[in-house]
Amino acid sequence: MKRIVLALAAVLILAANALAAEILVYTALEDDQIPRYMKSFKEKHPDIDVKFVRDSTGIVTARLLAEKDNPQADVVWGLSAVSLMQFKAAGLLEPYTPADGGKVLASFKDAGTPPVWYGIDAWMTGFCVNTVELKNRNLPLPESFADLIKPEYKGQVTMPNPASSGTGFLTVSAILQLMGEEKGWAYLDKLNDNISSYTHSGSKPCKLAGTGESTIGISFGYRGLQQKKKGEPIETVFPKEGSGWDLEANALVKKAAIKPEAKTFLDWAVSPEAMQEYAQSFAVTGYPTGTPIPEGYPAEPTKQMIKNDFDWAAKNRDAILAEWTKRYDGKSEPKK
Repeated sequence: MKRIVLALAAVLILAANALAAEILVYTALEDDQIPRYMKSFKEKHPDIDVKFVRDSTGIVTARLLAEKDNPQADVVWGLSAVSLMQFKAAGLLEPYTPADGGKVLASFKDAGTPPVWYGIDAWMTGFCVNTVELKNRNLPLPESFADLIKPEYKGQVTMPNPASSGTGFLTVSAILQLMGEEKGWAYLDKLNDNISSYTHSGSKPCKLAGTGESTIGISFGYRGLQQKKKGEPIETVFPKEGSGWDLEANALVKKAAIKPEAKTFLDWAVSPEAMQEYAQSFAVTGYPTGTPIPEGYPAEPTKQMIKNDFDWAAKNRDAILAEWTKRYDGKSEPKK
C-alpha cells in the first residue's frame, strides 16, 4: 500500500511539473533583492516557474537588442527606463497595463497611450567611502563630485563602466546634464586621472570599498547602505550637486506568442505587495506606500535627484558611450 501511495505521489508531482507554466525574466536587480521580492509572488502563484537571466544593465540591454529577431525573454523586470526607451524605439515591447498600473505616478511610466513600461523605484548615485582607509590615508570625506577630482584622491576611486552598468551610465549622464557637455567631458577627464579602474558592475565599486581594495567607490545608495548594515566600514555620501538617477522599470516583451503568465507576473510586479518590498530598499517608489524612508537616505530624496532628461539620455546613450569608451576604456577591468 505504501508503495502505491508513493507511486501516486510521484505521478502527481510529475503531472504538476508538466502543467507548471514557465516564464523567462530578464533583470538587472541585485542578487540579494530578487529572492526577497519574489517571496510574495511564489506564495500567490506557486504554479508559475520563473527563470531569470540576471546581469548588469548594459549587458542585459545588449542581449535583448541582439535577440530582436528572436526574443527569448517574456518579461523585463527592474531594468533601466533609459534601456526600456531604447527597446520601445526598436519595437521590442508590447503595451500592457498591469492591474495596478493606474497607481503608478505619471513621471514613473512611459508617456505613450497606453504606456509600454512602468517604473517601480528610483536608484541614485552614491559614493561608498571606506572610513578606515580614509583615516589611514589621512583623507577628508568627499562630499561632492567636485571633491572627487582633487589631487589627494588620485588612484583612490573606482567607478562603473557606463557601457556595462546602468549606475555608471546614470552617473555620466548626470555629470553631462549638470555641467553641460563641454564642461562635463572636461570634468570626466580630470576624474579619470583619479580612477584606479572601471568595473563592469554598478555594485562592485562599493564592494571593493567595503573590503578596502578601494577607498571610494562611485556606486548607488542602496548598495552602500546595505553594506554598512552588515558591519562594513562604509559611509554612503550623496553628492552635494545632486545625484544621477534612473528608474527600475518593467515591460512585456513583444513575441509571436505572449504567455498569460507573463502578464500575471507584471500585475504582481506593480502590486502593493511588491511595491512595499521595493520600499524597503529605495527611498522613492513607483507610487507611495507609506513606508518610512530607509535609514541613510536624504530626508527629502526627490530633492537629491537631479532634473533628469530621460529622452535626451536615451537618444544620446550610444553617442555618450562611444565617446566615453574612446577616452577612458583603457582603465576598465577585463571582461569575464
